[in-house]
Amino acid sequence: MKRFYLTFITMLALAVIAPLQGAAATRVLILPLEDEIDARTWQHTRRACDKAVAENTDLFVVRMNTYGGALDSADSIRTALLRLPMPTVAYIDHNAASAGALIALACDSVFMTPGSSIGAATVVDGQGQPMPDKYQAYMSSIMRSTAEHHGKHILPGDSVPTWRRDPSIAEAMVNPEKVTAFSSSEALKAGFSDGTVTSLDEMLKRLDISDAERVTFEPSLTDDIIGFLSNAGVRAMLVMLIIGGIYMEMHTPGLGVAAAVALIAACLYFLPMLVSGTLPAWIVITLIIGIVLIAFEFFVIPGFGICGIAGITAIVVALCAAIMPTGSEESGSDAILLLARPLVIVGAGIVAAIALIGWLTSRHGPKFFRRHSELMLTQDVKDGYIGVDMGPARLVGHKARAMTDMRPAGKILLDGEVYDAVSTGAFVEAGSSIRITRYENAQLYVEPTQLTPEEQS
Repeated sequence: MKRFYLTFITMLALAVIAPLQGAAATRVLILPLEDEIDARTWQHTRRACDKAVAENTDLFVVRMNTYGGALDSADSIRTALLRLPMPTVAYIDHNAASAGALIALACDSVFMTPGSSIGAATVVDGQGQPMPDKYQAYMSSIMRSTAEHHGKHILPGDSVPTWRRDPSIAEAMVNPEKVTAFSSSEALKAGFSDGTVTSLDEMLKRLDISDAERVTFEPSLTDDIIGFLSNAGVRAMLVMLIIGGIYMEMHTPGLGVAAAVALIAACLYFLPMLVSGTLPAWIVITLIIGIVLIAFEFFVIPGFGICGIAGITAIVVALCAAIMPTGSEESGSDAILLLARPLVIVGAGIVAAIALIGWLTSRHGPKFFRRHSELMLTQDVKDGYIGVDMGPARLVGHKARAMTDMRPAGKILLDGEVYDAVSTGAFVEAGSSIRITRYENAQLYVEPTQLTPEEQS
């Protein structure tokens, strides 16, 4: 009987606990992307993806309203979304243009609000003008491969599989001659949207998770700082300070401000890669080797040769490799295009460093800086600076007698004092009369002369 009651109680407990376990709330992480796509946005997205994986989030929602931004940051976000283990949904609330279209296309599902649009993924420069064809071709390959990632499906009433996201349409969004963009209704018809909703609540309701636990991922101060340091202009300035600091430190005595500036700039330059864990050890080693080779060239080997060239090359390689975008899956990335941006950033920094060094060391530069890098003071005699004993200079014009033969150097006697002197004319025999003509470089110069009767007496 006791065993019966124990079994009954155990089964009753399991019957009560099982529904509670099955009723665990669905977790939804919402990532707002409502500004320009840049390095800060990428850092924010990366942290959100890490959080979603760590907390076993059931659905990752990207709430979008952006006109686009930097291609490298958008490609990194695209890759991160494609690699997430949970379903991803793009909720387009107004705009998903250019780089935003690429990010939306990477999501498993896309929902748009009425009046919103997606597309217009042409690569443009800072003035809004289309970039050369090679950039458009690169963007087209990324858009196409992203669409192909979603594969094919068979529509109801049809037996032929079709692309879930048509790669040719995705590629056409990049065409600079005829820009392709869709409204919410057009995107739904073309298969680039899974539905039109008026709100995020309606979207979750259509996904049958209206009661899901929602967490909105907000950017942190760290994201802002790392994003700022990852900006192309800031990176170029840091390269300028690194190169300029190394050069100026090697041209000034001691270890001073220039070395500190170069060290701080290097730390800030590599900080985003260190935080994201994308900085290989070989890059740091290459940078150190480059600095050592340049120092060896300056302080050990005369002139400028193999060590100096190798050191400069090693530093440039390390700086470029540190900011190279990571390889994107199925992107068909062109290695030359991937290298172009780091080369432009580092090259701009080197040019700026040369200009800065030229200005600081010129006569137009600040005196407080040149005072530590070159001799700025004139050591005048009137200020008490004496390089040699100028006492004998008072003897110029006096007559004296040669104590020894002067051929041409010898000794002279004047007022009972013996001095070393050099004859500027013919050789002088001992006992001859001479006149002191000048005093230069701590040396008296004399020439033969005749004594007056009074001097002879």
